[in-house]
Amino acid sequence: MSMEKYEKMIEQLKTGELENITITKEEFLQFRKLLVQDPMFKHFRGEAQQGGDVTFTFLKVPRS
Repeated sequence: MSMEKYEKMIEQLKTGELENITITKEEFLQFRKLLVQDPMFKHFRGEAQQGGDVTFTFLKVPRS
């Protein structure tokens, strides 16, 4: 997937347009590189799934 697609998915999570997104283990490192640069990084929660995929949600209150 392209970085532009990841950026769009992150923005859709922030606005509530998407409830969650699932990133495959093959895409994870590339996606994470972009996610950690986001000013609202602490608002994202990733939950690992069996098989290595990660499901991300956006939290209204940042994690500590």
